[in-house]
Amino acid sequence: MAKFRGPAAVTAVFTSQIHDIVAAAALTNVITSHIQSPYYQSQQDTPMTDACLTFKDLTLGYNSHPAVHHLNGSIRTGSLTAIVGANGSGKSTLMKGIVGVLKPMAGSCTISPGKRIAYLPQQSELDRSFPARVIDLVSLGLWPRRGLLGRFTRDDREAVAKALMAVGLEGFEKRAIDTLSGGQLQRALFARVLVQDADIILLDEPFNAVDAKTVGDLIALIKRWHGENRTVMVVAHDLELVRANFPDTLLLARHPVAWGKTLDTLRSENLLKARRFDEAWHDDAPWCEPVHGHSHDHAHDHDDHHHHEHGDVHDRPDHESGPRAA
Repeated sequence: MAKFRGPAAVTAVFTSQIHDIVAAAALTNVITSHIQSPYYQSQQDTPMTDACLTFKDLTLGYNSHPAVHHLNGSIRTGSLTAIVGANGSGKSTLMKGIVGVLKPMAGSCTISPGKRIAYLPQQSELDRSFPARVIDLVSLGLWPRRGLLGRFTRDDREAVAKALMAVGLEGFEKRAIDTLSGGQLQRALFARVLVQDADIILLDEPFNAVDAKTVGDLIALIKRWHGENRTVMVVAHDLELVRANFPDTLLLARHPVAWGKTLDTLRSENLLKARRFDEAWHDDAPWCEPVHGHSHDHAHDHDDHHHHEHGDVHDRPDHESGPRAA
């Protein structure tokens, strides 16, 4: 004889389902971003350009301590840019500032209207103990289109299957994410980005703790996105990998040391400037103010192939755009 559940039982079941949905949403916030942050400035009232991201005196930091100082320039639509620098130089901070996780301490980051962003943080920021399968993780890429309670369509399921095939994880659909190797997890995260189908793709250290074959396969996917005129920004540490695969590079040492074509940016003198700036940094450095009369208006224009170098911290009076040295 069938038993009918009373209102309390139905409420309990519904509450449990909502809890699962909320937990999934929390995981989504960690591994994907498609929001239009309130910290962004709109370009609706400005002339259209080929720049999809524009930084104007952007300063970002934590607890009143700046980590990225006075960044000016723009990222061109369809460009492929590496962001390099020592640990603590502001690379991940810049990524979080672009997607709106961090509110600017000064200046602004402007995103062209209508651009969708996919953000892949470092693996260390993902809770792998969350009880999710590979297919659940990859399906989160559908979140921008389907929302919290939307049903997946046949096309959605085909998109997920194609993404898993593209990253070499066909047959892994029901595997728990806590059973994956570092390389397999990164492939699954790239599959999620494939499904998300974004215009701007931000990848924070995607090559860490993965094997050489996986690195090669992920590079191939990045070049595929670049070929599709998507804008891709990648935080990386391997300078030889960057020289071989990335046309443009931003070298950070809490402030922009050099920004332009990769071979120019990664010249030995610029790497030396970045190292000296890092060595001069003091963790208790106070808020830095630009010196009056010093212009930070160095727009990054790929068409003119300008290469922007910022002088060594020891060469600028009062350290101009950098923090005060210890």
